[in-house]
Amino acid sequence: MNSEPVKAQHTDAPAPEGQLMNRMTRLFVKVGVLPILVLVAVTIFASASDNFLTARNLLNLLRQSSYLVMVAIGQMFVLLTAGFDLSVGTIIALSSVIGASTMASVYAAFPDAVYLAIAAGLLAGVGVGLIVGLVNGIGVAQFQVSPFVMTLGVSSIGFGIALYMTGGSPVYGMPMEFGNTFGFGSILGIPTPILVALLMTIAAMVIVSRTRLGRYFYAVGGNINAARLSGINTHKTLILAYLLCASFAAMAGMLITARLDTGEANIGAAMPLESIAACVIAGVSLRGGVGRVEHVVLGAVFISLVQNGMNLTRVESYLQTVVIGALLIFAVIVDQLRIRLRAKLGAH
Repeated sequence: MNSEPVKAQHTDAPAPEGQLMNRMTRLFVKVGVLPILVLVAVTIFASASDNFLTARNLLNLLRQSSYLVMVAIGQMFVLLTAGFDLSVGTIIALSSVIGASTMASVYAAFPDAVYLAIAAGLLAGVGVGLIVGLVNGIGVAQFQVSPFVMTLGVSSIGFGIALYMTGGSPVYGMPMEFGNTFGFGSILGIPTPILVALLMTIAAMVIVSRTRLGRYFYAVGGNINAARLSGINTHKTLILAYLLCASFAAMAGMLITARLDTGEANIGAAMPLESIAACVIAGVSLRGGVGRVEHVVLGAVFISLVQNGMNLTRVESYLQTVVIGALLIFAVIVDQLRIRLRAKLGAH
């Protein structure tokens, strides 16, 4: 009779706790921390203010966030190529001042041609934004200037020009129809800024997901040398990224001008920080090659949600900048953690 003890059979199957942790890790790597932050913020502000979840405030939140949504999407194009644009605030200011000045001049010369004045102002505002984007793109692509140095220098120059043109005073004289339509009006029952942001979001999703240019953005951000060797015109791709970023920021600048009903040289100063924060919180990597438009939209809405909640709870405006800066630092730390976890999961 065989009296040898029966050996216990061991399996490599992970424990239930390990499976749960592994799934949570993969979920974190895929979607990031943004959904959790949105849920936490909504819970906190809803409990702190009875007005937070009202229909009126939520509509106001969407309207206010539409400007940041446009700028953040434009910023995403540049971040995908492993750069960033610190001049988006300058583009907003220049488009506001030049667009409003052009509109006011044409309206004064041709008071009956209201829509001609509006069209001329919009073309001038977006046009000057494209010029700034072209300068940024050529500096980064052709002369290989660091995106930080290039866009920071252009930002300083642009704000100086805007202030010189206005002397620090607002630009008046635009037709009332401009503000009534693009600032306070609605189309098909949807407030104009929200509708424009929605249309630009759809356009960005098509560019990123359905066009060759979108694939080039990811390729250049992932490895610019490999992209160049594969036949991609990296100079042209970089220039187009900065042009797209500038066009989105300029359109936001014109909509803000319509909302204020004046051209302002001092608007947009916080947009570089807020747009980068919205992108990074949404999972767009500062190293390039990673990011999705719909996530950036949610990131921009989250930043506006935090600002709206802090306004309702009467948090000082100076402290609000502290919170946004802290969110940016937190997002960068989370981004680095996701990169390490992605590499670790990929190794397995």
